[in-house]
Amino acid sequence: MSYLLIAFVIGFLILIHELGHYLAARWVGIPVARFSIGFGPILWSFKRRGTEFGLAWFPFGGYVLPDIETEEEWSKISASKRILFALGGPAANVLLAVLLFAFLNAYTGHASAFNLLVLPWAQAAAMFGMVLGAIPAIFSHPGQLSGVVGIVAQGQEYVGFDLVRALHFASMLSVNLAVLNLLPIPALDGGKVLMACAEKVWPASRRYHLPLSVAGWVFLIGLMLFATIMDVIRVSA
Repeated sequence: MSYLLIAFVIGFLILIHELGHYLAARWVGIPVARFSIGFGPILWSFKRRGTEFGLAWFPFGGYVLPDIETEEEWSKISASKRILFALGGPAANVLLAVLLFAFLNAYTGHASAFNLLVLPWAQAAAMFGMVLGAIPAIFSHPGQLSGVVGIVAQGQEYVGFDLVRALHFASMLSVNLAVLNLLPIPALDGGKVLMACAEKVWPASRRYHLPLSVAGWVFLIGLMLFATIMDVIRVSA
């Protein structure tokens, strides 16, 4: 049962991340064709305000697809709007971590105004810095990299059925999701921000957006496959 709890937490964090992108898109006026939780064929969906909201067969992931037909049409949207759209997901995950810390402080009997309104931001910032500081280890010790399988296995071992640990794990994972998506890798939010900023300085860089994004996806898919293989080896050992 605890495995299902961790899987649910991961799915919820992904939902919040994509919701951040969706709300940012609506805020800056970017039309959205599809809001999907998961990748692959859509299992169930409904349409509202011109957007298809769907659940795909592989739930550990998701995307918000702008209602844009061509690369040229996408480039006509101002770089500032595209940057805000890209930052919406990580911002939503950081905000969720702040809310989780506030709830955790209240639940553990520390419900002062400072602990509910100020301390959660400091806690989220400290965790953000801790995760950011651990990023180099991913490249120096790739064998320690964990994917979804490893996160679920480690999470259920740490959380069990303890609510305090579950809240702490969810906040930590939410910040992790924000930090990793902000890495300057094409196809990730950070890469999209970097390319949009480069476009402001060097407009001709638009021509490299598509090949860089494809290369980024190839790299990420390879990394996920490697992490999954390492997870399976560790779990079955």
